[in-house]
Amino acid sequence: MTIKMPATMAVTMADGEHIRMVEAVLFAAEEPLDAASIAERLPQDINVEAVLDEVRAKYEQAGFHLVKIDKKYAFRSAPDLAHVLQKHVVQQRRLSKAALETLAIIAYHQPVTRAEIEDIRGVSVSKGTLDVLLESEWVRMRGRRRVPGRPVTYGTSQMFLDHFGLETLKDLPGLDELKAAGLLDDRLPPGFSVPDPDPDNDPDEDPLEADDELLDPLEMDLPDADPTSDEDLTA
Repeated sequence: MTIKMPATMAVTMADGEHIRMVEAVLFAAEEPLDAASIAERLPQDINVEAVLDEVRAKYEQAGFHLVKIDKKYAFRSAPDLAHVLQKHVVQQRRLSKAALETLAIIAYHQPVTRAEIEDIRGVSVSKGTLDVLLESEWVRMRGRRRVPGRPVTYGTSQMFLDHFGLETLKDLPGLDELKAAGLLDDRLPPGFSVPDPDPDNDPDEDPLEADDELLDPLEMDLPDADPTSDEDLTA
């Protein structure tokens, strides 16, 4: 005797199997995956975006969540459980004041050149400062500015978004949030505003060429250490 299941039940069972497939792919991945990369590992009839929405909803109250990082997906521990994991976190090298300022400028003004960073900070940027940020993989070389000398432009990376829990650069704190956190003085000059980064729409930037990627990034755009640089100003 053959039992015929209702169509709605069959769809539910299929969706459940699709969810298990997507979960397996994400758990096995070494880095966040976009929807297209996930779809490559699954049967062609799966609506990956819809299944990802189901997976995200499934784990909303769990100890880990499905998060979206720069159009890519990954499982991450729930933010409210950070205190449970503190003992297992490896202490990272603390960034100097100069490195933090440089990172903030790159995040909000990207794509930005070394000269532009120096103009905003009012002090030269040392090789050591950019070295630390590039080694941390929070900052990357983006391209070259369309000006004489074609200086390298810098921007933040996917790892930067992942570390700070941001889905896109649009999630960077705005003026009101920075004030509320005590990071900006309430007595700001008239007309002061926090930049809104839009790195994907810069008409004055060319992509890096193949030869550029073979060079040491710090030798492409940085002079020798300057005795008056910000290395002498860090704590």
